[in-house]
Amino acid sequence: MRYADSNCRAEELLLYAVTDRSWLNGQTLYEQVEAALNGGATFIQLREKKLDEAAFLEEARQIKALCAGYGVPFVINDNVEIAASIDADGVHVGQEDMDAGEVRRKLGPDKIIGVSAQTVAQAIKAMEQGADYLGVGAVFPTNSKDDAVEVDKDTLKAICRTVDIPVVAIGGITAGNVTDLEDTGICGIAVISAIFAQKDIEKATRELKKRVKKITEKKEY
Repeated sequence: MRYADSNCRAEELLLYAVTDRSWLNGQTLYEQVEAALNGGATFIQLREKKLDEAAFLEEARQIKALCAGYGVPFVINDNVEIAASIDADGVHVGQEDMDAGEVRRKLGPDKIIGVSAQTVAQAIKAMEQGADYLGVGAVFPTNSKDDAVEVDKDTLKAICRTVDIPVVAIGGITAGNVTDLEDTGICGIAVISAIFAQKDIEKATRELKKRVKKITEKKEY
């Protein structure tokens, strides 16, 4: 279902894969993303902290084309300029980045804008400024983000009850703990190591998707 004020559908956010170069192990990032897509990832975010702009731009173009071939939305983490220059499907920004209203002015009305939130107040503000979905967390301890703030289950539930846009849980989620998020109101999960740190990315993605689908399928959108 597409929320009334969102440019993305809830089912597109079911299994949101965030890239990371930490576990390439001789593969290219393109190959790893393709494996995740073959396993059923429904949304891809390109997250790069160390590449120079030219390399980032070229990589973004390649992975955008890959995702388009699978019909999967492709967004850039933080970098609004890169997202605009390659005509990505959208961008995801944190609380310390450009606010959703300014991002919307730069990218236009039809692009997907995701915003990280840790409190109900942040969630409401992002929604009012035009965010299409929220990434809420960290819902579990995580090593993927040094400054991650943990969000308890009650806060996650409160955010889901309060906003009228899709909510994705993020932070420390694994195949082993994803069932703890049942009945919170999320429409999906965003993961990094639960996909890209696994020896068989395609298999790990497929199994994780089954588990998250099971905990979200009872929710009425």
